[in-house]
Amino acid sequence: MASDGKLGLFFEGQRMHFAVLVILLASVWELSGLAGFGAGEFLGLSTMGWVALSVGDAVLHQVYVWLCWRAELHGQTLSRWFGPKAFTLYAVLFTALFAARPILAFALGWSNRGTLDIHPWAGWGIALVLFLPAVYLMISIRRYFSFRRAFGIDHFEPGYRSLPMVRDGIFRFSPNAMYVFGFFMLWVPAFLFQSMAAMVIAAFSHAYIWVHYYATEKPDMKRIYG
Repeated sequence: MASDGKLGLFFEGQRMHFAVLVILLASVWELSGLAGFGAGEFLGLSTMGWVALSVGDAVLHQVYVWLCWRAELHGQTLSRWFGPKAFTLYAVLFTALFAARPILAFALGWSNRGTLDIHPWAGWGIALVLFLPAVYLMISIRRYFSFRRAFGIDHFEPGYRSLPMVRDGIFRFSPNAMYVFGFFMLWVPAFLFQSMAAMVIAAFSHAYIWVHYYATEKPDMKRIYG
């Protein structure tokens, strides 16, 4: 990362990333004034505490991926530091941060339950509709794509860069199925528990993952695949 050229590549797209992030955070702050948004608590933590944890984990997760992907892609930094264990070590923290997102979403939804003006049966039906494609995505990743590729192993191991695009399973509906359908899971608790706060944070998280796509992943794919 010593050269100005590599530094520029490292930060490619990140001005947009952080500018849009500020707008999204400001939007969450503005929407926090909605009736019922801050009501409730769970495990001794207020709904606003769960909101802070949910937003913080989302930001930490996506900043972590940006730092690791760019450090490896433009300097093999992690591989030089950790050798053949680099991807595994990266994936462990990636998994923890990623898994925390739906866990926190459900905790937030339960903390803030009953604040969304929707009939419970309607909420449960919508939750089921959103849950099914998210599950199908997980099945499709395991069967056709692999979780290693989903985590970004092509930034670490050039051998993965020759693999073809996946058009099977849920990927036949969209090449970006992980972002289109996977984040439906974060909307599930909003409708399952009829939670205003969970709905706002689901919208934040789903919008923010597209910021990751356009600011980090898409530029990287152009560098890797041309």
